[in-house]
Formats: sequence, C-alpha cells, structure tokens
Amino acid sequence: MLVSRTRPAAEALAVAAALDAELVPMGSAGAKAMAVVRGEADIYLHSGGQYEWDNCAPVAVARAAGLHVSRLNGSPLRYNQADTRLPDLLVCSPELAERVIDLAAGR
Repeated sequence: MLVSRTRPAAEALAVAAALDAELVPMGSAGAKAMAVVRGEADIYLHSGGQYEWDNCAPVAVARAAGLHVSRLNGSPLRYNQADTRLPDLLVCSPELAERVIDLAAGR
C-alpha cells in the first residue's frame, strides 16, 4: 500500500494492518497512482488532503486503466468546486475497493 512519504494516514495504518499489507512511502500523488496503474502496488490511500490539481490527471489515468478511484468513504471525487481541496483519495483495483473502504471506515 502506497502512502505519503512524510505523513502516512491513520486510516492507511489500520487498513494495512487488517490486510497485512506493507506500507510503501512514496512522493507525489501522480507517482503513487501510476505505481498502482503499472501494477507495482495494489492500493494508494491518502487522507491528508490535496488540491484538485494534485490528483486530477492521475485519477483520470487510473480510471482509464479500469481502477477504482473515490474518496475513502467510496463517494465520487468532485472537481471544479469553489473549495479546491480534496480531503482524501483511494486508488485501487475494483476487487479491493469495497474491503478497503470498509476498513478505512473502521468496519
């Protein structure tokens, strides 16, 4: 599971523990999303907040590759809002999405 190089989220720690996943710190939202697209990692989970411009292109590429992309609660990412801050992001295979969303919510 890919996480922020400087501040892995509490949700990521909980999900990684439940899935027995290795946390791999990496910089840049784009690099992390593309590592999932390339199959080098299974999950990119971020809850530290980003701006639209930090993840809109990586999200578009991940979607085009057939990956699941959403907020951590499973709701869609909304762009072109008055507030350009996005609180969280999940990029993973569709097969993992429901489980990761449930674990991130503490279920």
